Amino acid sequence: MDFLRTAVATVLFSGRAPIAPGTAGSAVTAVAWFVFGSTLTPLTWILLLASVTGIAVVTAGAEARALGREDPGPVVIDEAAGFLFTVAFLPHGLWTTLAAFVLFRILDILKPPPARQLEALHGGWGIVLDDVAAGIMGNLMLHVGLALL
Repeated sequence: MDFLRTAVATVLFSGRAPIAPGTAGSAVTAVAWFVFGSTLTPLTWILLLASVTGIAVVTAGAEARALGREDPGPVVIDEAAGFLFTVAFLPHGLWTTLAAFVLFRILDILKPPPARQLEALHGGWGIVLDDVAAGIMGNLMLHVGLALL
């Protein structure tokens, strides 16, 4: 069970990358979205976002406890959830994927309010919800940007 928890929390061990594990986890998720994202309907988007967020909160919290750290670097399931919120309901394609990836990473690193404040939440909630907030901000920015094109 520990192996499965770690595999999920680290997004198939991408969070163990020696440099920029959060970027590695986001990249794995971006590739998966690029490959499979065109098949998602609005209902499957809602189910995906809810299930990934729930799984992220549980596994991130459990892995953090197992490692004895508050927000361990290898735990990148929060980046996966955040990236999925960034691309949710956007047109599928290479440019959308790249723009969402870059924008999400910037927002995740800078953590504008309320993302920074959400980090203060306990356990898996604090690990995950700041990334979800960054993803929602990125999604809104991309929707506005696409509307202006």
